[in-house]
Amino acid sequence: MDALKKYVDFGGRASRTQFWMFVLVYFVLAVVAAILDYALGTVPDGASTGLIGLVLALALFLPSLALTVRRIHDTGRSGWWVLILLVPCIGFIAWLVFALQASEEGANQWGPNPRH
Repeated sequence: MDALKKYVDFGGRASRTQFWMFVLVYFVLAVVAAILDYALGTVPDGASTGLIGLVLALALFLPSLALTVRRIHDTGRSGWWVLILLVPCIGFIAWLVFALQASEEGANQWGPNPRH
């Protein structure tokens, strides 16, 4: 998976396909981790995730952040736009629009179009 090859590379661009494939794999891994956590009894009382889910989230935090920044670069925006996620509700909607937008045609200041 390309996102893990560029573990903490915040430069460059990431296509929609790269981004959403990572999200899909992350989701599948999170479901498997949750099943294992409940099967092995590693979920503390009152917690929403267990030890395996926590390790997965920590291991994939930086790659997912870097990939999100590269995806925002692909739309022609600064990676600092990732901070819009800190704004409740509206921030997530704005970020989702960025993630769903088509790539900026041709090269931009963060590099060539990843689809070409």
